[in-house]
Amino acid sequence: MARRPTFSYGLRLLPEGRRRSELEAAILPIFEEDFAGRVLPFDGEAAGAYSFIATSPLRAGRPINQFDAQIAAVAASRGATLATRNVPDFLDTGIAIVNPWNYRD
Repeated sequence: MARRPTFSYGLRLLPEGRRRSELEAAILPIFEEDFAGRVLPFDGEAAGAYSFIATSPLRAGRPINQFDAQIAAVAASRGATLATRNVPDFLDTGIAIVNPWNYRD
């Protein structure tokens, strides 16, 4: 699940200039065209899963940040597997996780 806010945040951290403008021009169409209709919203179902997702890792001694908890809640509400290289941050959330860089069929 690619997160537009994550990319936008990273772009805004860059100094204004040619590099930032070129990256914005390259990244924004990906979300507006390539991912059109395929971006899962943080909706009522995800909000319902959020409290469990946010508190389970905390109880295990590994608190999860709000952004990651929202990602996990969207995956949980859809019964989806989360593909991420950042597996440790999603442990104890109760969702299925796969690291696509380590995945072997």
